[in-house]
Amino acid sequence: MDDLDHKLIALLRANARLGVAQLAAKLGVSRGTVTNRLKKLEDEQMIVGYTVRLRPEAEPDQIRAWMGVLVEGNQTRAVTAALLGEPAVMALHDTNGRWDLLAELRAGSMAELSQVLERVRLIKGIANTETNILLASFR
Repeated sequence: MDDLDHKLIALLRANARLGVAQLAAKLGVSRGTVTNRLKKLEDEQMIVGYTVRLRPEAEPDQIRAWMGVLVEGNQTRAVTAALLGEPAVMALHDTNGRWDLLAELRAGSMAELSQVLERVRLIKGIANTETNILLASFR
């Protein structure tokens, strides 16, 4: 990826609904260039989808939580695959520091979150977890 690809992705992160013509104007390139870049980024799976971000108030009944995961030994790939198969995992990040992975969780109730945590704790290769419930977002 070059500087133009990075700028294109930044614009899409800010507003994924921008049209090709708008993107081209903001980047100072032709619509064909934007179309070709998007196709290349999608074909190479650098861009794997477009989505809608909702304010937390839009889903007041959703419980959001962050889970730090400590992986046993060299089992990161297996644990990652298992966590990505868990429907409550909205995002999964490889990190440094205290936790090997950081998972963003969503559940419809505390009981549902408890069930998610039980399922995650049963995943082979997880040594320890710590979950923090999101109380408020400021940005």
